[in-house]
Amino acid sequence: MIILSKLNLDQSLIESSRNAAKNIAEEIQKFIDAHTTTATERTIVRLLGVDGVDEIEKPLPNVVVDNIKEGGGLERGAAYWLGNAVVNTGLTPQEIAEKIAVGEIDITRIPAQDEEKIKEVIYEMAEKKVAQIEANRDKRNEYLNTIGEGKKPYLYVIVATGNIYEDIVQAQAAARQGADVVAVIRTTGQSLLDYVPYGATTEGFGGTYATQENFRLMRRALDEVGEEVGRYIRLCNYCSGLCMPEIAAMGASERLDMMLNDALYGILFRDINMQRTLVDQYFSRIINGFAGIIINTGEDNYLTTDDAVEAAHTVLASQFINEQFAIKAGIPEEQMGLGHAFEMDPSVENGFLLELAQAQMAREIFPRAPLKYMPPTKFMTGNIFKGHIQNALFNMVSIMTNQGIQLLGMLTEAIHTPHLHDRYLSIENAQYIFNNARDLGDEIEFKEDGIIQQRAQEVLKNAEALLTQIEKEGLFQTIEQGKFGGVKRSRTGGKGLDGVAKKDSGYFNPFIELMLGGERQW
Repeated sequence: MIILSKLNLDQSLIESSRNAAKNIAEEIQKFIDAHTTTATERTIVRLLGVDGVDEIEKPLPNVVVDNIKEGGGLERGAAYWLGNAVVNTGLTPQEIAEKIAVGEIDITRIPAQDEEKIKEVIYEMAEKKVAQIEANRDKRNEYLNTIGEGKKPYLYVIVATGNIYEDIVQAQAAARQGADVVAVIRTTGQSLLDYVPYGATTEGFGGTYATQENFRLMRRALDEVGEEVGRYIRLCNYCSGLCMPEIAAMGASERLDMMLNDALYGILFRDINMQRTLVDQYFSRIINGFAGIIINTGEDNYLTTDDAVEAAHTVLASQFINEQFAIKAGIPEEQMGLGHAFEMDPSVENGFLLELAQAQMAREIFPRAPLKYMPPTKFMTGNIFKGHIQNALFNMVSIMTNQGIQLLGMLTEAIHTPHLHDRYLSIENAQYIFNNARDLGDEIEFKEDGIIQQRAQEVLKNAEALLTQIEKEGLFQTIEQGKFGGVKRSRTGGKGLDGVAKKDSGYFNPFIELMLGGERQW
């Protein structure tokens, strides 16, 4: 796709930025390919059919992988150990997990069987799971081809009651009001849990636990209301944090449509160890890519801890890097919901023009990506009328620049958790502006060497310089220096480093081969 630049962007700078980002991702990929994590192995265990909890509510995937780790076998990988146990005992992975839980099996002490036989058994199981995820993808496409969906930018709203059943009531109400995407916010701190809770939940804090049963319940509810209103309603959740690939697998199993999926977000804002989460991100994105799930990245968060005028180039640099990591995991551009935000101080003169430049620049550089545009939050005010106008300007920039996913701002979010009628007003605001200005972007050009063009050119130039620097120094070192979001993190600090292991020569993960078509297989 050739985009005629309204901004007169220097194509050589874009190409240089992309090449630098590609080299940055290549260097990190070498580390990723050589390592695995406890979360990655728990994901393999889940995909091979293990679910449920033991008598103390510990998830069985944790039980299995902890048993492997305690036996010194993490480097070989869960697929090998489960396959060896299946060949030895004739039991299913679920039955093996249950026996480990009651102390009847120590999985690394079972006699070793023929490796080819182990792989044959595991691949047969894996192929069945991959087929089920493929069927979910086909089901989504069937809905899109029959009842259709809303026009882009998708109207994206959140529910966060803590009770999945109350979330369902609110989500269905939002769909009837016009929402296209419903995101179920996770309970506070879930990204720091090194396990995934089990079953339907009714007591969350600032959000609702991400569990497979909660995914199933909400997916069913949105399908019901989607058929009622005559358009497919997309479901979004979060696979960041210490269980990134596990939640991706659960979402793929239950036909989620979007996932917040960004290692840099977890590193900077949740203090997840960078080695751990970059390995986990790779497998989670392979799953999301194969399942047809749109990933959302977290660059918008940089502007909550850094200045949106001064740090705009870090957002663009991160978008370039996230694009390359997504490509490595087989995600097409149409599933790259690269993030940015309308977060400039309202008192900045010509701030609207600067926001417009940033949004148009992202659209031109990533032409097929369904960009996820976040609303003003940092400078929202208790003056609900002013806040509603800020959201209106945000909506105007979005329709002028053809954004893909519009997370709607709420006029009362600076005061309290918005009520249902506040959500309705936000949806009405966006619908009014999107309808009245639908083709405005196609009707306007920007003044040559004007404020908008100069701003975009400046941001691109600074992003290219930053990426060139990161290419020389390495991504790990750059994060340690605090170049993103003004937040410094240590390569050996944060949460989860003890769950990282270097693969040995007998390691294999069947799902990477089956979902990526054989690339990067051990």
